Amino acid sequence: MGNSRIEQIIEEIEDYIDTCKGPLLGSSDKIVVNRERMEELLRELRLKTPEEIKRYQKVLANKDAILADAQAKADAIIAQANIQNQELVNEHEIMQQAYEQANQVIEMATSQAQEILDNATRDANEIRLGAIQYTDDMLANLQNMVQNLVDSSNSRYEAMMNNFQDFYNVITSNRAELAPQTNTEKSEEEPEEE
Repeated sequence: MGNSRIEQIIEEIEDYIDTCKGPLLGSSDKIVVNRERMEELLRELRLKTPEEIKRYQKVLANKDAILADAQAKADAIIAQANIQNQELVNEHEIMQQAYEQANQVIEMATSQAQEILDNATRDANEIRLGAIQYTDDMLANLQNMVQNLVDSSNSRYEAMMNNFQDFYNVITSNRAELAPQTNTEKSEEEPEEE
């Protein structure tokens, strides 16, 4: 799909979070963010929702219209069958044959009408399920990107804290090495009391 605008915004959020600092040096799970900047990025992310999702919502909204159109076609077929039935019944010489043929036409028309309704309902359900699956795939992709962002931010922060701990250990070691020399110098300078 290429580098979409949604992915670019996620990268901007990740870069921005990397620039944010914690309120306290020892806090490993909290940072301070600029509310306006974060809301701006999230607002743009919301506006970039793929058009496919909007189209699916429109198709679902038109489901009743699809079914109504199918019902109208079915009614027209049945009405035409009834007209043919009436015309055949009015032919006295072939009244019985006309009656049987009319029943066959009505059965066929009813079957066709039911098939149209079934197909329309199935198509609408398939569109709905496909749209839900597509939406879920998009949300799963977004969830993975956010999880990767959290994981990478946590690992970077943990590496930084480990560096601080190493630096702290070096300082402590250096002070420990200096302490005996400092005590020795003080005792040599002080006069012995008699």
